[in-house]
Amino acid sequence: MSFLIDSQLKEMLLNDPPLVENLIDPEIQVQPNSLEMTVSSVMKINGTGAVDFDNSERRIPDSKKLEFDENGWINLSKGIYKVIFNEIVNIPENVGAIARPRSTLVRSGVTLGTTVWDSGYRGRSECLLVVHNPEGFLLKKNARIIQLLFFKTEKNVENTYSGIYMNENIKKT
Repeated sequence: MSFLIDSQLKEMLLNDPPLVENLIDPEIQVQPNSLEMTVSSVMKINGTGAVDFDNSERRIPDSKKLEFDENGWINLSKGIYKVIFNEIVNIPENVGAIARPRSTLVRSGVTLGTTVWDSGYRGRSECLLVVHNPEGFLLKKNARIIQLLFFKTEKNVENTYSGIYMNENIKKT
């Protein structure tokens, strides 16, 4: 396994489908070892979730969309939020991805909870944003908040992702 670098990421953005769609500015978002994803919307999580072994009793808590102000900012108080990204990710059969928060968030008392992007996944992903700072955090629409690190596997996976989050948050036309 090896992580993809900027030249490989740029090349894969030309694939059909591209590794990532809906980039605001690839020249800024493609970094030496990652691709930065941007904020489309923020939701306040309300209620209790649940998970079990076979997902038969899985429950996702409700969430309420928060609005950005007239200048594109949102003031987040200490708490947990769900972020939906602008970008749509298309993971090939021989690639996977993991993510880390940008260092500015960590330096501001904010972190992100993320999962693994499995081979074969396609969707407009979500992540958990946790504001630990008691003073809160200001977040602007389209801010770059996460660095998605892509890695190549030694061979294609036998079974690509086929869970309920396939094609998540992609509006049907």
